[in-house]
Amino acid sequence: MDNIRAIRNDDDLAWAIAEVSQYFDNPPDPFSTDGMRFDVLSDLIEAYEDKHYPIDAPEPIELIKAHMELTGRSQSDLATLFASRSRASEVLNKKRALTVEMIHRLHKEWGIPADCLVEPYHLDGPELKSA
Repeated sequence: MDNIRAIRNDDDLAWAIAEVSQYFDNPPDPFSTDGMRFDVLSDLIEAYEDKHYPIDAPEPIELIKAHMELTGRSQSDLATLFASRSRASEVLNKKRALTVEMIHRLHKEWGIPADCLVEPYHLDGPELKSA
């Protein structure tokens, strides 16, 4: 594998992206020289971007809302999952915290990573309710 170098700045990043983009429409065999070069450059790009352009994960309720939007689900679907319309509304409006059971259902039924749902977040309003 030739012509691989460290990514130390945005110019190096642009070069590496240009190098791997040629493989997007025609992926190389993973065990070929081009395939290994693609993997190495992709890993270098990911490491540089993670270090210099980190993307914070959304807090749990925003993650649920984004997942609902992406999958075409509604608050009614969440109410069915939680077996309560009011609970779904309270969770989405940050009036009630997610419970372990809710997190388990969201993970099992909707495929949302449980580790993202257990992150702390603030509830709104004076009538804070627990499960």
